[in-house]
Amino acid sequence: MCAVRVDHVPVDHDSAVDLLRRSYAAVPPGEKVRLAKRTSNLFRPRAAPQVPGLDVSGLTGVLRVDPTARTADVQGMCTYEDLVDATLPHGLMPLVVPQLRTITLGGAVTGLGIESTSFRNGLPHESVTELDVLTGSGEIVTARPDGDHADLYAAFPNSLGSLGYATRLRIELQPVRRYVALRNIRFTRLEELVDAIAEVTATRAWAGMPVDAMDGVMFSPGEAYLVLATFTDEVERPSDYTGQDIYYRSLRRRTRDTLTTYDYLWRWDTDWFWCSAAFGVQHPVVRRLWPARWRRSDVYHRLVRLEHRYGVAARVDRLRGQPARERVVQDVEIPLERTADFLRWFAGNVGMAPVWLCPLRLREPAGPGSARSWPLYPLRPGQDYVNIGFWGTVPMAEGAADGDVNRSIERTVSELGGHKSLYSDAYYDRDSFDRLYGGATWRAVRDRYDPEHRFTGLYEKAVARA
Repeated sequence: MCAVRVDHVPVDHDSAVDLLRRSYAAVPPGEKVRLAKRTSNLFRPRAAPQVPGLDVSGLTGVLRVDPTARTADVQGMCTYEDLVDATLPHGLMPLVVPQLRTITLGGAVTGLGIESTSFRNGLPHESVTELDVLTGSGEIVTARPDGDHADLYAAFPNSLGSLGYATRLRIELQPVRRYVALRNIRFTRLEELVDAIAEVTATRAWAGMPVDAMDGVMFSPGEAYLVLATFTDEVERPSDYTGQDIYYRSLRRRTRDTLTTYDYLWRWDTDWFWCSAAFGVQHPVVRRLWPARWRRSDVYHRLVRLEHRYGVAARVDRLRGQPARERVVQDVEIPLERTADFLRWFAGNVGMAPVWLCPLRLREPAGPGSARSWPLYPLRPGQDYVNIGFWGTVPMAEGAADGDVNRSIERTVSELGGHKSLYSDAYYDRDSFDRLYGGATWRAVRDRYDPEHRFTGLYEKAVARA
């Protein structure tokens, strides 16, 4: 069973920021400024940098947890794994903990993140009360919801580092219990699934029990599950999905389950949802031989990057006479009322299964007023969405071009009023991209904080792979 690490090491934040500034000054004039970062959760291959990058090696820690105020000051490159290790001993966790251990807080804010508390807490950037940002001019400014840098605060989410890099963020935390009780509800009709999501989102309860977190899985249009989670201190024998058992398979054979809170937060990481099957790790013999410390999303991601570089599997497929395959790795937000339509279209036209379902609603304010919107990822306040995640490859039809399936997904998502996350391949033309992702706002903020355009543009990063 996994345990929380408590070996918190003091962080010299000022020295880390000084190192960052020196590395910025070392980038030759006229050259694009990029991070010198060895790991990534992106699925967008990028051109290799030709000049030194920003040294963020000292920006990986938790600076302070305030249990009374329920806040944490965190460096931008701190992983959620380390952040959770610092907050759980206080009975606290971030309002949203993205599902993979090595996603960084700064990455989740500038690149978006989501998880099962998003139906009530929105997205990670909505719990940020202030952040320090290294801008393209080399300055570090503190951005808040109001004040001199409110424009940067609003445009930073989904800017993917094109407007700057967060060195420190202050985030809100929420109280949690020791365990998470799960109810796995099966649906054979997608309309009933959608109705259940609407009810839980509106009431935060199901069948008389409170719901603190909600996500699900669709194996087919006739077999889908909602997992309704409730934080609890009731001591039951918790399940362990870090060993031979595989979490997503349990949805089909258990109607109720219990996990420790720590294991619940990382329930998807051990097998990268279900994608570990591509490496044989779900085979019982391979699983026993595969070291437990390697059952992690970052290990699988490194294997994928090796395949991108050397193409061994693709060459084997060609030798076997099998068709080329297109990578389809996406997360999309679909309005709740169109979710059944999209899932049926996807099953019939793409055919990948399972897919992840994560309900989402922009966070409602504690006091009077409506939820705020975020210009570079303009979800509608008050609208219920479902994030649908699908990750894998599909065979390319004869005569098809690489990217055709992804382009059809992009068109369908737009037609249904949804949005697509940009951590993976995108194929939009520039006009469509600007319309969907706040191009005019992005340019205005970029011109203010990066007048010499030292950072790579958002379109260039997301579509051109620069």
